[in-house]
Amino acid sequence: MTKKIIVAIDGYSSCGKSSMARTLARAIDYIYVDTGAMYRGVTLFALRRGFIREGVIQEAELREALNEVSLSFRQSHEGAIPELYLNGENVEKEIRTMEVASFVSPIAALGFVREFLTAQQQAFGAEGGIVMDGRDIGTAVFPQAELKVFVTADPVIRAERRLAELRGKGDSKITLEEVLENLRQRDYIDTHREVAPLRQAEDARVLDNSHLTHDEQDALLRSYFEEALAKA
Repeated sequence: MTKKIIVAIDGYSSCGKSSMARTLARAIDYIYVDTGAMYRGVTLFALRRGFIREGVIQEAELREALNEVSLSFRQSHEGAIPELYLNGENVEKEIRTMEVASFVSPIAALGFVREFLTAQQQAFGAEGGIVMDGRDIGTAVFPQAELKVFVTADPVIRAERRLAELRGKGDSKITLEEVLENLRQRDYIDTHREVAPLRQAEDARVLDNSHLTHDEQDALLRSYFEEALAKA
């Protein structure tokens, strides 16, 4: 039986990590887990419960209620992209809003939130055969991963991609400048938080997709996977 490895994909927001991770997982028949969606799920929970008031996260209240959060990924049909469910409700659309994006990095910087979700993520990948993307997969969640990839791209290009995504979902008011500023704020928080900050693992392959097509980046990632699998 062919060994199944762990693929850890980290990098900045709006770099297309999730898209390439899903494509790879589907091609190699691995489980895909979008950890960013999990942090967005907790953020949505906090917003709905009123734990973010006047822009301030009520940490004690969130910590006490965190055991009420149940997150899972489900497919609407075979071959479909797994979508996030929060306490049994499909919230895939709700977690992609700018309101959630504005608070997800501060929420993700909370040590007790990271501890809560890291334990779940490690359980998902205990048997290998998983492609997981996020901010700290190769450094904190699975430092033993056989393949670690760090994805990056020019900030303006990332903002343009994110704006196009929001436009496609019906948001006609948000500007490129607002999206770029949100990305810069998230980058700063992600790279400067005390617990498991975003950073490139020493043994990670760097994939800069600023000027790559989807097919080109997918082919490059697949080549990294084949190399890692051969060495496993």
